[in-house]
Amino acid sequence: MIKVGLISLGCAKNLVDSEMILGMLNQSKFQVVNTVEDSDVIIVNTCGFIEDSKKESIENILDVCKYGKKVVVVGCLVERYLNELKESIPEVDLWVPIREYSHLNEKLETLLDNKVQPLNPFVRMLSTPPFMAYLRISDGCNNCCAYCAIPLIRGSFKSRPFSDVIKEAALLKEQGIKEIVLISQDTTRYGSDLNEGKTIVDLLSEIEKLGFYSIRLLYLYPDEITDELIDHIATSKAVKPYFDIPLQHASNNVLKSMLRRGSKEEYLSLIKKIREKVPSAILRTTYIVGFPGESDDDYAELVQFTKEVGFDHMGAFKYSREDHTKADKYENQIDEKLKISRLHNIMDVQKKISYQRNKSHLNEVMEGIVIECKPDQKQYQLRSYWNAPDDVDGKIIFHSEKELKLGEIVQVKITSAFVYDLYGEIVE
Repeated sequence: MIKVGLISLGCAKNLVDSEMILGMLNQSKFQVVNTVEDSDVIIVNTCGFIEDSKKESIENILDVCKYGKKVVVVGCLVERYLNELKESIPEVDLWVPIREYSHLNEKLETLLDNKVQPLNPFVRMLSTPPFMAYLRISDGCNNCCAYCAIPLIRGSFKSRPFSDVIKEAALLKEQGIKEIVLISQDTTRYGSDLNEGKTIVDLLSEIEKLGFYSIRLLYLYPDEITDELIDHIATSKAVKPYFDIPLQHASNNVLKSMLRRGSKEEYLSLIKKIREKVPSAILRTTYIVGFPGESDDDYAELVQFTKEVGFDHMGAFKYSREDHTKADKYENQIDEKLKISRLHNIMDVQKKISYQRNKSHLNEVMEGIVIECKPDQKQYQLRSYWNAPDDVDGKIIFHSEKELKLGEIVQVKITSAFVYDLYGEIVE
């Protein structure tokens, strides 16, 4: 039996691809192993989104090539730089860009001289904890922001058929999944390209009927967040009131240069509406600092906006030049040291905001899922409506004399708050 190991890099959407590949191999009677040393074949699923991700992917490819195993490299980096990679790393046995995934089984058959089943989105070997799973509802993106290579890598936006998404959700529920996370490059656009007349709200309504404890949305494009979606989240028992809205900036000058839709004023209006309709809403965003042409005034406007809104969670990245994107050709590129300075400063601003937001949860009883257990220390971690499963937000750490199990649903009273983390005691 051929032993195969897989290294998955990048985002949750990439992870779903990796789980499909593992499912294909498992179905084809390969043995999936957890270490490079035990593998006969090593598959690296790469990320090619920003410079740091590309470097990480290259380092992993070079590292596994040292072991003298058969090496297969797939994913976003291969989609972007196939010819360059073939030339610079000839040690790799097989390169498979995303556009050729439908022929992945045939390519592996040729390489390994062994029968391989085709990829099937309904056959996944889940790599997430046994109580949660990601559910991809679409792929690609039509937004074409000036800094972003996703449309170049993943193509234009394409929703999965409504019935397929519901079928896969039902299969996940049958496997005992309690928490499901809907992911996409543009979640709120779901259904706009289908003839079915379905929207993200229709999809949520149907998935809720399956009985998941927790349903979460990530990557909500601000001008696509409708009143209907906000109202649905406000009244839903399963859909968490967690709004992950990557705004990227707040200066209208920079937003226009980024080719983003919407304005600072529209963002403020949206956030006000969400907080009025969903008082328990958790707001998360991401920023890009040091975008070409970002002036001192533009940056100051972003800082002021951040203080005014008071996001529960915020992440920021310094602008990374990406080949074949419009912003790569912009003049007025920002000095790297200034980018880093602005990044550190905006994160320092957010630390103070996060601490104040976290203190507002003192004495609150949060219900959620146990996601980590240290019974010998009587210490556990909780995921509630407050934190997402992608390890970007802080932790909820709590004490329990009673031994608990992963995936158990409990209530925790928050007793202490820190910059990023919350601490509490289980409510018996």
